[in-house]
Amino acid sequence: MISLASIYDMEKKEHRQVMYRGFISELFVPYMDLNEEWYYRTFFDAGEYGFGQCAVPLQPLRDCPENAVFMDTYMAAGDGRPVKMPNTFCIFERHAGDIMWRHTEGTIPNTLISETRAEVSLVVRMVAAVGNYDYIVDWEFKQSGSIIANVGLTGLLEVRASKYTHNDQIKEEVYGPLLADNTIGVRHDHFLVYHLDLDIDGGANSFVKSNLRTARSPDPDSPRRSYWTVVAETVKTEADARIKFGLQEAELAVVNPNRRTRMGNPVGYRLIPKSAAGPLLSADDYPQIRGAFSNYNVWVTPYNSSEKWASGFFTDQSRGDDTLATWSLRDREIENKDIVMWYTMGFHHVPCQEDFPLMPTLSSGFELRPTNFFESNPVLKVTPPHPR
Repeated sequence: MISLASIYDMEKKEHRQVMYRGFISELFVPYMDLNEEWYYRTFFDAGEYGFGQCAVPLQPLRDCPENAVFMDTYMAAGDGRPVKMPNTFCIFERHAGDIMWRHTEGTIPNTLISETRAEVSLVVRMVAAVGNYDYIVDWEFKQSGSIIANVGLTGLLEVRASKYTHNDQIKEEVYGPLLADNTIGVRHDHFLVYHLDLDIDGGANSFVKSNLRTARSPDPDSPRRSYWTVVAETVKTEADARIKFGLQEAELAVVNPNRRTRMGNPVGYRLIPKSAAGPLLSADDYPQIRGAFSNYNVWVTPYNSSEKWASGFFTDQSRGDDTLATWSLRDREIENKDIVMWYTMGFHHVPCQEDFPLMPTLSSGFELRPTNFFESNPVLKVTPPHPR
């Protein structure tokens, strides 16, 4: 969990609130094999296995770079005793050779002006090994104010035995590709839902959808026939806040309507997703009823201290009646309130031979990016590094 994330505003000379708490609330992993030995394999890696309890010690120079600092954590054992978990987190500055900003100006006669700044960010990392999969969880904090969450999937594929040794022999549904002799890699999904309790400059926030819409030119004599415009909508209730990516073009932001810039814009942070995957199971399929929080990529709910885990408190015995999807049916008001944004990131995994026997890391994530949060570019005055 990342708690109390803030950024120091150099112009205002103050720390400003961004995120009260952010964490992975659930991981839903349904496999697509309908055989008797496999149909029930629809795992909830947080609610059923304890995602945090599956954290593993990180290895210097392997899991984390040379400049990393490591942290231990403690968890409660089954009998209530505290158990030390060594090197659960590592924290380090990332110097990846990325560019923070740059510009070259060549329009001045006989003059070439070029300025560029290197990106340096702060990364907090942990790894949870849940059965066969290892999840690499990064929270990256940029000097520009952006927060990037990233998850890498690696480890061992879940495979099953088969009588086949060549793809040409297969004339039936085997629920996955042949990866090696007598070895099928079963198709499956990974849905990770993040709990993002954003407090942008305070607890009272709103969710704004800025819809991008095509408009016709008002001038019939114009050589241009169309353009696109933005129609901003402050969402009133939970039902209107549900978003499926790919169905509409919109920018999504959490704003503080009570704090504005000098230009009059409400301060905020917008969500920039990388994944648009959604569930392919039918809505009446029992695993999907339990994992109905994956039906939408974005949900917004009013803060409730009992609503932390998207699959409910008792996931092992869940029938889908205590999930994010059922809480949201109350259609509560979310305007100018303490709200939580839930972001569901999905992977549809069709295994391939390169994934076997050990899978190279497959990554995705999202960015929370300042939007009218600062009066101007907050990293404009970052000094360039001195050459050695």
